[in-house]
Amino acid sequence: MSSYGNRATYSPSAPPLSDPNEPPVAHPYHPPPPPSGNYSNYPNYPQSQQPQSSGYGYGPSSSSSYGYNYQQPTPNYATFPPGTDPQIIQSFQMVDRDQSGFVEEKELQEALSSGYQRFSLRTIRLLIFLFKNPSDQFPRIGPKEFAALWSCLGQWRAIFERFDRDRSGKIDATELRDALYSLGYMVPPSVLEVLVSRYTDGSGRRPELCFDSFVECGMIVKGLTEKFKEKDTRYTGSAKLTYDEFMSMILPFIVSY
Repeated sequence: MSSYGNRATYSPSAPPLSDPNEPPVAHPYHPPPPPSGNYSNYPNYPQSQQPQSSGYGYGPSSSSSYGYNYQQPTPNYATFPPGTDPQIIQSFQMVDRDQSGFVEEKELQEALSSGYQRFSLRTIRLLIFLFKNPSDQFPRIGPKEFAALWSCLGQWRAIFERFDRDRSGKIDATELRDALYSLGYMVPPSVLEVLVSRYTDGSGRRPELCFDSFVECGMIVKGLTEKFKEKDTRYTGSAKLTYDEFMSMILPFIVSY
């Protein structure tokens, strides 16, 4: 029987690392710690400051006619959460060349590739899907989402470096399995094989994941697990879904990128 605690809504943040001295969990998934009040839309962030209400996404600054007006509005960078690292703000401003107050996939790719390492457009599209304001019909993110994404990637980087034991800059299937397991996701070998199979290079060698591919795998596993837990109301590790519910759960992750 699954032993995870209270039900939690999905957040695209990285799960917290468990204590390495504790025995690994023995059930398919477990919940993040209770929300700490940080990032109201991203309840799993343990170290970020709670942003004050700024009307983001609902006030005049978000009602611009983006893409339909010759006169671009003055970008409102004050919508970054209080205490945001100036380097994050600068990274956003450097790629927001049209000063729209948003970054799209190519701009986000440039920003993250300079801050971390090269990110594929496939991973970028998944990140935008997970972090964009749901009320925005365009595939883009604003300052608040950009700061949350940057913080999230820092968490995933720490996990990646912990399990990249040979310091190769890549993670193989065994290291990926151990990383996911340490976070509470006991991914079956058959599912793990499917996950890593998309990163084969055709050489016949065992596939290895660089950082952006690791983030992609982790986000998919975490996102789908949290969606499944919404249906597993008794926390048993099983759930009954209709066909429509199943398709609505899976397809957004497939078509998003």
